[in-house]
Amino acid sequence: MAKHARRNRKVRFLLAAAAALATSLPVAAIAATSGSVPEAQPRIVGGGEASVRDYPYAVFLTDANGNQFCGGTLVTSSAVVTAAHCAAAVSQSDLRVVIGRQQKTGTDGVVANVRRVWKDPNFSDPGKGDDVAVLNLDRQVSYRPASLPKKSDTSLYAEGTNATVLGWGRTADGGARATSLRSAVVPVVSDASCSSSYGNYNSTSMVCAGYPDGGIDACQGDSGGPLVVGDTLIGIVSWGDGCAKPGKPGVYTRVSTYADDIRAQSQQRSLLW
Repeated sequence: MAKHARRNRKVRFLLAAAAALATSLPVAAIAATSGSVPEAQPRIVGGGEASVRDYPYAVFLTDANGNQFCGGTLVTSSAVVTAAHCAAAVSQSDLRVVIGRQQKTGTDGVVANVRRVWKDPNFSDPGKGDDVAVLNLDRQVSYRPASLPKKSDTSLYAEGTNATVLGWGRTADGGARATSLRSAVVPVVSDASCSSSYGNYNSTSMVCAGYPDGGIDACQGDSGGPLVVGDTLIGIVSWGDGCAKPGKPGVYTRVSTYADDIRAQSQQRSLLW
């Protein structure tokens, strides 16, 4: 068993989508806990309602039956960034991206199919890093995309920088799932502090955000969603030990490391249309 799995790591998404679909249950994020039965607990903890008008680049992923299971971020008019473990959980033909919809059960916005999926070729498990994917959509949309950072934008990752995490998950541990977009503000945690919390932390591929006392965090089901400073995407919800625990901040994919790859993969639409 890998070292990170022994640390009671919980992936912030559904690792058993096929099983949920097979039993006709709504696709929910499942916490993968070493040595225990998976537990459904998707939500942003300690957040409040947000508007897609303020965050038009915040999108969510569903299966072919409309069950929401992950988040994502629009980065061009026809490309979405998400976590690699989200992109790997549902077949491309069953994957849908919902853009511009406040309520999960609404009919507004756009539902796009996915024509192409790119996952970082080094990805194998969120706890090992490289948890990033690009989804090329089957159409262009008119919603404003988020900006991508440059590798030189180190100030965005400075300790204490306030960032906003967005998602459609639960609002309390074990509580009801949110029906609309929610957000929470979490400060960026230093690499040294995050390394103390997680022995498998990698400062090149990951960044942590959260409060020392916990209480506010992303969680299962919010995977793939955005962590932004202003409208710049600095992180992708990836994994953590539980949710909102003291001394256990959320771990996100460090977008600046992958920004060039994301830009290149996002421009592949010309090969698809």
